[in-house]
Amino acid sequence: MLDAKLTIALSKGRILEDTLPLLERVGIRPSEDPDASRKLVVGTNRPGVELVIVRATDVPTYVEFGAADVGVAGRDVLLEQGADLYEPLDLGIGKCRMVVAEPEGMAAGDDPSRWDRVRIATKYPNITRDFFARQGVQTQIVKLYGSMELAPLVGLADRIVDLVSSGRTLEENGLVEVETLFGISSRLVVNKAALKLKHPLVSDLIDSLAGVLEDKAS
Repeated sequence: MLDAKLTIALSKGRILEDTLPLLERVGIRPSEDPDASRKLVVGTNRPGVELVIVRATDVPTYVEFGAADVGVAGRDVLLEQGADLYEPLDLGIGKCRMVVAEPEGMAAGDDPSRWDRVRIATKYPNITRDFFARQGVQTQIVKLYGSMELAPLVGLADRIVDLVSSGRTLEENGLVEVETLFGISSRLVVNKAALKLKHPLVSDLIDSLAGVLEDKAS
């Protein structure tokens, strides 16, 4: 094996908080707290294993192009970007759902099965377009990067497509879920070349994490 180094791409926030305990269960601990440190490359207790801390939306890119060998990314990001990666494990963390939501007053007399044309605000234009195309519904998509709930309130869009966990933010802004696209969780993603060139390292990580997930499920 030409290179014994294994680089794992993670993003700060909920995914990092949920992933670090899984890595610790397989014997990988960061040498310092990634949340407290400004370093973007963090060593671990395992020689040759390091973490790179990037934006959540950048994890698939770093892994696909080989800057990281493996990473952890949400299903929403993976589907939106369509990166060419292996997804050997659903880690079962970061669970939420992708939904269509609209103002409560509109929802009272609405029937999603009768939609033929909709204007949607979302930061997931590809997912949204594909979902409605499969249902034969024409869409006008307004791309936003945050504060989706505001769009229907100010008339920018009739509805939104966004991630929902508890639903509290929707409720506080007078919106309700009217359609669920699919459930979301975070996946282990692997660079295809790394799986071949660093097979012992990568396969050991996959098998070890799979064992941890089996223990949690039992």
